[in-house]
Amino acid sequence: MDAISKDRPAPSPEGAGDPPWPAARTAWFAMGVLSLVRLSAQLDLGILSLLVEPIKHDLHLSDGQVGLLLGFAFALFYVVLGVPLAALVDRWSRRMILFCGVIVWSLMTAMTGLAQNFVQLFLCRVGVGAGESVNGPATYSLISDLFPRERLPRAIAVLNLGSMAGLGLSLVLGAVVIHALSSITMPVLPVVGQVRHWQLVFFLVGLPGLLLALLLLAVGEPIRRGRAAVLLAQAAGEKPQRMSFAAVVSHLLRHWRLFLPMFLGLALSAIESGGTAMWRPAFFQRTYGWTPQQAGMATGIAQIIAAPIGLFIGAWLSERLARTRDDANLRVVVIGWGLAIPFVIAGPLMPSADLAVLCGAMSIICSMMGTPTQNAALQSVTPNMMRGQITALYLLTYTLAAQGIGPSFIAAVTEFGMRDEGALRYSLAASAAVMMPLALLVMLWGLKPYGREISRLKALEAEQATA
Repeated sequence: MDAISKDRPAPSPEGAGDPPWPAARTAWFAMGVLSLVRLSAQLDLGILSLLVEPIKHDLHLSDGQVGLLLGFAFALFYVVLGVPLAALVDRWSRRMILFCGVIVWSLMTAMTGLAQNFVQLFLCRVGVGAGESVNGPATYSLISDLFPRERLPRAIAVLNLGSMAGLGLSLVLGAVVIHALSSITMPVLPVVGQVRHWQLVFFLVGLPGLLLALLLLAVGEPIRRGRAAVLLAQAAGEKPQRMSFAAVVSHLLRHWRLFLPMFLGLALSAIESGGTAMWRPAFFQRTYGWTPQQAGMATGIAQIIAAPIGLFIGAWLSERLARTRDDANLRVVVIGWGLAIPFVIAGPLMPSADLAVLCGAMSIICSMMGTPTQNAALQSVTPNMMRGQITALYLLTYTLAAQGIGPSFIAAVTEFGMRDEGALRYSLAASAAVMMPLALLVMLWGLKPYGREISRLKALEAEQATA
């Protein structure tokens, strides 16, 4: 029988090692469903970036307001709900928490299609953020109990493939749907009034998520693992059975040399990547005169092709390096970011749209190398009983930087620094030239503490296995 239950997660018995890992077919089925859920989340999140220009035109919005919609509105409730709900992830059925989240963000995406002004759009995006706040903590906690440490980069690469596919499909399908709807006369509805093409797109993207949520009911709840991590926490004077938020913060502060580089490096890189991702379709439209359909199709296809290449190169390289280096996961991040920096700076400055797309594809390949290993690194050094809350803080850092700061930062540089909407390309290049080198330096700083902690955990696990 697999080490898996339907709803109630069972802790490892005191004084015993962990039970066998779930069978491969069980783990990979769950991984496939979780990847589809992640695809849905990114699809709902990414579709707005493609529709920036028509929404801005129809609702008479400024770049500043668009920046708030692309980022801050989504991040707002993530901040309020993300960490408290993550505490439930550490105690209750993770699949049922995720099930509820999918329902909420799918409904709120569809309701975006009813918005008639900035305030209504803002509130809908807040709702999407509220639903998606449980996605990361629940998903990563599940994966860490489905796959052993040496297989985590590969499993997380599959999860990230769902993310990147969702982001790419939001652009490609959005472009296709916009083109298909352009020849259709939209109806006039009571209360809503004249339905716009972009409003119908949100309905078509959001509602299928309700069906996807049902798939989660077929996923079992894996047994929580990590006896070595529990022993480590007990040795440090912590009480694993009562992991309050204060205890989690105390753990992070005590091990700040280990966690700070991962959190700070993530934040700096996310300001660049999150802001660029949200403004990229508008960049192609303003700089090269492309239509939303052209921008969505080209950048979406580049994303779908380039991201899997980078993800699986990174997972493969991490597994190779792990044979000789305990810092393999973070070292792959450093390698990928170092290779990506020239492309993310040069991309917006290219003389033609085709060269900009090519640079964008190369930057995706390089930066995606470190995405699965960066997340695997955090899960590998985080005690199970606080994994949901620490993951929530980590993803909160990403969300605040990528969605909360990145789009508004680029909008502010364009609107108040450049004072010209056509200068968006220079704002994107400036953001990359500042943020990515800083992120790389911070991650280099974290290599030694991370390698030492992995070595320590390996020794403790070996000692426990022979006890």
